[in-house]
Amino acid sequence: MKQFKYTINGNIYNVTVNNVEDNFAEVEVNGTPYKVQMDKPAKKQMVTLKRPAQAPTTPSGEPVVARHTAPSSAGAVKTPLPGVILSIDCKVGDVVKRGQKVAVLEAMKMENNINADREGKVIEIKVSKGDSVLEGADIIIIG
Repeated sequence: MKQFKYTINGNIYNVTVNNVEDNFAEVEVNGTPYKVQMDKPAKKQMVTLKRPAQAPTTPSGEPVVARHTAPSSAGAVKTPLPGVILSIDCKVGDVVKRGQKVAVLEAMKMENNINADREGKVIEIKVSKGDSVLEGADIIIIG
């Protein structure tokens, strides 16, 4: 049901379109019902589909998402899901134990702790806070 307000020759008309089938419309004008025949059948309503948003890029045009590189580093702690790095909870040179939280990843609107899968010294941190990462991307290298 659609409602319209028209002013014709100074007279105000409140028009309600109740139903439209082919080239007939059931309308009410100022409360009085009418069955109106139109010259052409009503147009089918078009549905607009939205395209997915384009991935963010840096000023140079590079994608912001950290790409999973084919040759993975030995001793790398990897992301279990695609998401955004919320925090890095260690520094290069820190000694970590198996099961210790080394980063927090936001994925599907939930915070996920990323734990070290081995004991050792943090050799390299591959991501920064706020980076978008794909599943399987290296986060931290433990040697």
